[in-house]
Amino acid sequence: MDKLKLHSPDLTAMNIDKIAELFPNCITEARAEDGSLKRSVDFDLLRQELSGDLVEGPQERYRLDWPGKREALATANAPIAKTLRPCREESVDFESTKNLYVEGDNLDALKLLQETYLGKVKMIYIDPPYNTGKDFIYKDNFTESSSDYLARSNQEDEEGNRLVSNTESNGKFHSTWLSMMYPRVKLSRNLLRSDGLLMISINDKEVHSLKKICDEVFGESNFVSQFIWNTEGNTDNQYEVKVNHEYVLCYCRDKDVLGDAVGRVIDPNTPEESNLRKGYADNNINKNNPENPPSITVLPAGFPCSESDLTYPAKTVDNDFFAAANSEKYISEGLKEKYGLENQSGLPVKLDDMVVKDGKLTKSCRIFVGMANRNKLTEFIKNDCEPIDDDGSPMSFYINRNAAVRYRKQSESPRNILSVLRNLGTTETSKTYLKSLGLTYDYPKPLPLLEYLVNIGCEKDGVVLDFFAGSSTTAEAVMSQAIKREGDRNYILVQYPEEIIPDNKEQKAAYEFCRKNNFPARLTEIAKERIRRTGAKIRAELEAQLEGELPESDKHQEITAKLANLDTGFRVLKVDSSNMADVYYTPDKVTQDGLDIQVENIKPDRTPEDLLFQVLLDWGVDLALPIEQETIEGKTVFFVDGNAFAACFDPGLDEDFVKTLAKREPLRAVFRDASFATDATKINIEQIFKALSPHTELKAI
Repeated sequence: MDKLKLHSPDLTAMNIDKIAELFPNCITEARAEDGSLKRSVDFDLLRQELSGDLVEGPQERYRLDWPGKREALATANAPIAKTLRPCREESVDFESTKNLYVEGDNLDALKLLQETYLGKVKMIYIDPPYNTGKDFIYKDNFTESSSDYLARSNQEDEEGNRLVSNTESNGKFHSTWLSMMYPRVKLSRNLLRSDGLLMISINDKEVHSLKKICDEVFGESNFVSQFIWNTEGNTDNQYEVKVNHEYVLCYCRDKDVLGDAVGRVIDPNTPEESNLRKGYADNNINKNNPENPPSITVLPAGFPCSESDLTYPAKTVDNDFFAAANSEKYISEGLKEKYGLENQSGLPVKLDDMVVKDGKLTKSCRIFVGMANRNKLTEFIKNDCEPIDDDGSPMSFYINRNAAVRYRKQSESPRNILSVLRNLGTTETSKTYLKSLGLTYDYPKPLPLLEYLVNIGCEKDGVVLDFFAGSSTTAEAVMSQAIKREGDRNYILVQYPEEIIPDNKEQKAAYEFCRKNNFPARLTEIAKERIRRTGAKIRAELEAQLEGELPESDKHQEITAKLANLDTGFRVLKVDSSNMADVYYTPDKVTQDGLDIQVENIKPDRTPEDLLFQVLLDWGVDLALPIEQETIEGKTVFFVDGNAFAACFDPGLDEDFVKTLAKREPLRAVFRDASFATDATKINIEQIFKALSPHTELKAI
C-alpha cells in the first residue's frame, strides 16, 4: 500500500511541474545547501522563452513591488506539516452539518484546504484588518527554504502570538501589511470555482495597493467592481472631510463565465413599483438622438395593441419635413417651429392612419421616428408578431393607448446591481443587534450587507469561504438566505483565536461574557456562540410560523421543507501540528539507539478521529461530508459519506476484520501501518481487497 504524505501540497514543486510541461528545456538541476541535487528553473532561459526580443537582464515593467514580496511568495508556496483536529464538544450537529468553523492561522488553514477544496468554492468574502496602525495583522516570518519550513512547521509555533499591531511608526508600514495579504489572496484564488467571486472589504488606506495585488493574482481582466459601501456613519462632526464610505473589491476567477457567476439580484433601494420587481421590463422604444436617427418603420397589419380599439390620424408632411429631420436643417429654429420638432416633440409621426380593431392593426401603418431595439422590432415583425428570444427571455412589441410602440420583456430573474451600496446597515446597528443576542463584538459587519453580497456571489448552490471571519456575520448571512432564497449554500469560516484584551468598553463586555460562560477569553468563542444563537433563533422563527399554518396548506409544507433543509450546525476544526511524530517526516534521522522509542509514529495525545481528518485532508476528501462510526469485528470503523470512505486505526486488525470490511466495498480505505495483528495480514490485505472489492483504493499511514 502507498503511504499518505500527510502535509499540505508543495506548491513550488507543482509550479515547477507545470513549467516543465510547457518548457522542459528550462528545467535544470542546482545544488542545495546540503550538497544534494535538486530540480530548479533556469529563469534566464524561461524569460527568453516568454519574450520575442533578446533578453539581457532584468527588465522594467509595470507592477506593484515592496520589500519582502519575494518572501511573501515563498511563504505562499511553502508546504506545512500541520493538520485540522476536530472538536466535537464545540460543534453543533457534528455528524450531519456541512458547515465548517476552522480555528487557527488562516494562512495555515488555506494551505490545508488546497487539495480538498481546490476549485470548489463559489464565493470568498473577507474583511481583513484595514492597516490603520491599530488593527492587529498576522506576523508571517517564514524566510527559510521550503524543506526547512516543512520541518519547522511540524512543531508548535515558535513565535507564540501570531498577531502584531502594525503601527505607523513601523518603517515597513505598508510593506508589512502587503506581505501579510499577498500569500492569502494568492492561495484563495486556487480555491475558487471557475464561476467563483472574491470580495474584500477595505478602506481608503490600502484599497489602491490591494487592487494591485488582486490585479496581479487574478489578472486585471477579471476585475468586476469596486463597490462603494455607504457606511452611513455619524456626519455631525467638525472633520474637514468626514469619511462615511468603505470599499468592497470584487474579482472573478474567469471573466468568460462572469454573467453566470454574478447573482441575479436587485439593489435593495430599487422602488417597489419598478419593473425590475414585476418580473418584466416594459419601455417605450422611441429614442430620437444621434445614435438612433429617425427613419420610417412599417408596422404590418396584425401588429398587436394593448387597446381593443384605437384610431390615430396620419399627419400630412412634405419633403422638407424629412430633410429637416435628417440634415443640419433639423436644428434651425424656423424648421423646428414649422414641423413641430422642438426638442423632437413632434416625433414620432404617423404617416398613415393607425386603426386598431380587436387589439390588432387592421392595415399597415408607417411611422417616422428614431428607435432603440429597431433590429429586435424587425425580428419580431418577421416572426409574425410572435414573441422572440432575447438572451433567454421572451420579448414582444405592442402599441399602447397613446399610439406609441413599446416593448415588453419577461425577466423572471432580473439583475440590477449598483456599484454604490446604500442602506445596508451600519456597524452601530450591527452592534445593537448582537447585544440583543447577549453578545458584544468590535466593528461587526452588518448582516444586511453580507446577505446582499452573498446573494451576488453565491445566489444558489455553493460554498462560501470567509478566512477573516471575525464575528461570523458571514455564517448568519448564509443561514438566513437559506430560508429566503432557494439554494444549497454552506460556509467555511476561518478565524485566529485572538485573545480578548479588556482595554475598552466593548472588549470588557466581551471578556466578561466569556468569563460568565466559562469560555476561554478569545474572540472565536464569541463568534461560535453567535452561530449557535442565531441558528437557534432562525429555526425558532420558522417553527413559530409553522404553528399558525394548517397542516394541509401549501405554506405549511413550504415551511416544513425549509426546516428539513435548514443547516444551523457547524463542525469545529482546529489548526494544530501534525498528528504524526517527527519520525514520520524524517525517518532517515532515526538512529539504531533510538529505534525503541520511534516505533510509534503517531503522537500519543491524538485520537482516531484526529487521524481521520488528517487523512481526509491529504486525500482531498470534503471535510463536511457526513461521518458515521460502526463496530466491525470489535474494531471502530469510520464511514464517510456512506460507503465512499472507510478508515480504521485500531490495533490488532486481523484477516477476518479485513474480509468483513472488504465485503462492504468502500471506494477508499485507510489503515495504520502498525495496526495489523501480524505481518502476514499486512501483506495479504491488498490481495483480500483485490478479490472481494477490486475497485477499493487502499492507503496506509
